[in-house]
Amino acid sequence: MSEFDYDLIVIGAGSGGTRTARISASYGAKTLVVEGDRAGGTCVLRGCVPKKLLVYASQFSEQVSDAEGFCWQINNFKSNWMDLIKKKNKELDRLHEIYVNLIKNSGCDLISGWGKIIGPNKVSIKKNDGEVLEFSSKKIMIAVGGESSFPDFAGNQFMINSDQALDLNKLPKSIAIYGSGYIAVEFAGIFNGFGVDTHLIFRANDALRGFDSDLRQSLMTSMKQKGITIHNNNTISEIEKIKESCKITLSSGQELSVDMVMGATGRVPKISGLGLKNVGVQLGQRGEILVNQLNQSNIKSIYAIGDVTDKITLTPVAIAEGHAFADREFGGINRFISYENVPSAVFSQPSIAVVGLNYEEAKKQNVNAREYKSEFRALKNTISGNLERTLMKLVVDQDTQKVVGAHMIGPDAAEIIQGVAIAIKAGALKSDFDSTIGIHPSAAEEFVTMRS
Repeated sequence: MSEFDYDLIVIGAGSGGTRTARISASYGAKTLVVEGDRAGGTCVLRGCVPKKLLVYASQFSEQVSDAEGFCWQINNFKSNWMDLIKKKNKELDRLHEIYVNLIKNSGCDLISGWGKIIGPNKVSIKKNDGEVLEFSSKKIMIAVGGESSFPDFAGNQFMINSDQALDLNKLPKSIAIYGSGYIAVEFAGIFNGFGVDTHLIFRANDALRGFDSDLRQSLMTSMKQKGITIHNNNTISEIEKIKESCKITLSSGQELSVDMVMGATGRVPKISGLGLKNVGVQLGQRGEILVNQLNQSNIKSIYAIGDVTDKITLTPVAIAEGHAFADREFGGINRFISYENVPSAVFSQPSIAVVGLNYEEAKKQNVNAREYKSEFRALKNTISGNLERTLMKLVVDQDTQKVVGAHMIGPDAAEIIQGVAIAIKAGALKSDFDSTIGIHPSAAEEFVTMRS
């Protein structure tokens, strides 16, 4: 008989937590999953999936405009926001049920309630019906993800976050979005695509800090061309609620009046209520759980993966971390994931996708880098009249001729970079790209035709 009730308790039933539990259970580990909200987590229910569904929906306005450029006659074209939200929520309900079945069918127990760690091997669960349970476990995995965070200024309580933006009862006529990261630029594209007068406010000169500078500038140009008003080099000093409107005072002194303000100024680990400080789990400055290569905290029985840690905050990374953890701890397989050359995408309009180093990063790492670049107007846009341009880059280490980075802004960027990422992960040389025959006519062929 084990001295513990479980071999593993997973707090959080998002993508990372669910994968951790399923694979651990497949190796025979007695596993409990605790989820206070709904199984599926942030990405599936409040992030990547519903957001991209709305991105798809918002793009039809531009596609109709393109169709008119191709001589289609379009009459009485309009959207029905409420019907769209109902259909989106129906799909999320379906995905939630899939996650519940994945967890239960893998042999795990699932409890709906909020978990709190009360000892190195003990978890208290306050169920949604009020009942409190306690269980012991040999190992505890924290996979609770993150939550939105707003800066402190007068009237910040009048901002909605991305969770609320995904479930609005009706579209505002005008909106200001505060922030310059993934979420900010993606929602700016969504609202603008639905005809909302959209303003984007951020502190920097260009959005998406950390990305290639040319891609950032290209995105700013495209967003302006699509009708989004950019208020760069600005912060919000104050928001006043005046009847049904919000009056925003910017650091420049300019004032805006909009129907709604959305805050997209960053996310922080969702550690509130977990009891981590009482147990002695070490945290970083943002509240992130500090973990080692094993995804293990300073408390040997407590582990963490995904956005609640100090690693890369991407859903596929959390899934990979959870799978590798289960392999090591219960499968007898000494496997670790690599955090190098992890591809990522921003579903802005136009979309951005990258893998590896950009030129500035390569130089900082003392790589003898050379940059290859192709910028063009897509064939489709030559007739549609759309002003959007595509930009693609390769970064090459001149000493080894290895391709160390690929960057793209334009249609289907994520689909194209996913394939390029395999080549870079495999250590492809620039000559390998050069000797590959392109698919013509396509945008993707530019990655194999770039010459000095």
